[in-house]
Amino acid sequence: MRKIKLGRTNLYATEVSFGALPIQRIPREDAASLLRMAYDRGVNFFDTANFYTDSEEKLGYALSDVRDKIIIATKSYTDSLDFVKANLEQSLRMLKTDYIDIYQLHNPATLPDDDMLTFLDKAKRDGKIRHLGFTNHRIKVANEALDTGLFDTMQFPFSLLAGDCDIELVKRCEREDIGFIAMKAMSGGLISDAEAAFAYISKFANVVPIFGMQKKEELEEFLRYAENPPVYDEAMQKRVDEQRRLLAGDFCRGCGYCQPCPVGIDIWQCARISLMIGRAPSAPWLGEKWRAEMDKIKNCINCGSCKSKCPYGLDTPALLRRELERYDKLYAEAHKND
Repeated sequence: MRKIKLGRTNLYATEVSFGALPIQRIPREDAASLLRMAYDRGVNFFDTANFYTDSEEKLGYALSDVRDKIIIATKSYTDSLDFVKANLEQSLRMLKTDYIDIYQLHNPATLPDDDMLTFLDKAKRDGKIRHLGFTNHRIKVANEALDTGLFDTMQFPFSLLAGDCDIELVKRCEREDIGFIAMKAMSGGLISDAEAAFAYISKFANVVPIFGMQKKEELEEFLRYAENPPVYDEAMQKRVDEQRRLLAGDFCRGCGYCQPCPVGIDIWQCARISLMIGRAPSAPWLGEKWRAEMDKIKNCINCGSCKSKCPYGLDTPALLRRELERYDKLYAEAHKND
């Protein structure tokens, strides 16, 4: 499998790298089997986070015996210095390791202060962290982080939906020898053409995509593309253009930073449910469970919390109301003969 140099870290990550957020949704032994299958098939880069409930623990359980043969990246929110200190120790314990290859600050709205940077520098000197990374969903904050020169890697949403500013961020990282890690390569599951998604990202020689996976079939699919790389020709460009057409306009990327909702709305799912119905088997989305979840939108108190936390600047309450209107029509059509 092709390996991609992560900037000045001199780490080489496999073209199919493992996003370990989804494994928090599956049983421990299933997760271990999937992670081990990825390793056995050549995957060497695994990205997780302290915030992903038991993802770190599952990764440590599955792969601690091959620790020296893999690259582990994890993340911590930056609520306070004590919070980061506690998260680092917890990550080391859960991952069953005494060092983390890339320790990433997890989507901060602002840059870390001097005290936090001093602590992280000491953690590097102590060998607990080998490289410092930064993740974000805001192009302005991402560029500000690069301006500091402090970070060895940048993790940012990047897919076939990328705009000019996103592509420029990739190019800047290449110029400045900063590793670029692409999250949301499938736009949170909304991109329905995985081969086109893979082919598009492969055009950028310095981009390491982390594909979130929780099923062996998903891993097998991406491994097939790595073993037999799709050609990016005129026909493939048309497939990319079709995905862009289907996802034009404002839509929820499913990052989840809007949660929690004070009235219990499952925001990141409800705000994009019509798109999911069009891309996945619709029956589960049009059953009693999601009917009840969508009805919670009627209880929205317009507090603005979700809107203020959206890194894409979406008017989330308006988006939820729009999705409820669409859902009502789809639900009525699906149940008209009941």
